[in-house]
Amino acid sequence: QVQLVESGGGLVQPGGSLRLSCVVSGTRFSIYDMGWYRQAPGQQRELLALITSGLRTNYADSVKGRFTISRDSAKKTVALQMNSLKPEDTAVYYCNAGLGGPRFGDYNPRIWGQGTQVTVSS
Repeated sequence: QVQLVESGGGLVQPGGSLRLSCVVSGTRFSIYDMGWYRQAPGQQRELLALITSGLRTNYADSVKGRFTISRDSAKKTVALQMNSLKPEDTAVYYCNAGLGGPRFGDYNPRIWGQGTQVTVSS
């Protein structure tokens, strides 16, 4: 059974940082490109960052320079370091395994995590 389990969400003040982590089990981690999405209430799910199996990365303009995606093949994890957080970053964040990165338009999401809530508020 393939599982993606996110952790690291929570409440943070504007300007603060959080690190999200996603552990992958039940599949060959190395063959997948990995992504992070978010979905705010009433909005569509938004792709934020991709990292390919070959460690190529790509970011949405909304998070470029503030968020960093990374992966650890030995631990089968993908992380999203989020700095300089803003209230508009408040959303449920989802880990995803797919194929076709690093271009967002080519990416085909396949497997989803359950999501973790990030709230940025003073």
